Amino acid sequence: MSTIHINVVSAEESIFSGEAKFVSLPGESGELGILPGHIPLITRIQPGPVRIEKEDGTDEFVFVAGGILEVQPKCITVLADTAIRGKDLDEAKALEAKRRAEENLANRQSDIDFATAQSEFAMAAAELATIARLRRKK
Repeated sequence: MSTIHINVVSAEESIFSGEAKFVSLPGESGELGILPGHIPLITRIQPGPVRIEKEDGTDEFVFVAGGILEVQPKCITVLADTAIRGKDLDEAKALEAKRRAEENLANRQSDIDFATAQSEFAMAAAELATIARLRRKK
């Protein structure tokens, strides 16, 4: 089966670089699935899991907190605002962030506070969903 090269990078570091049979991630308008030979595409990505099906059939998960996706026929590039390897996700930290965001939503003082709290809540919920997907794969 053919493969496509994928690079997942954040501002801090390169998170993953290798060959994949299939990649899925949360696009701006919904879940995207990319196979080798996909037509060129550039879109924003939403917070959530990037699933990389590697050449050997195993999956690699990376949590991304938004960013840009570029697809070329032979290469996928994920430029993430923040990216965390699935194995490095901290459930307790994500639960605490979700709890704080819920408190901020309940105690908002302005529209700006509400928008920030909504964003923080969405980020924590997406991180927890990634952790749940990782658990299902084990």
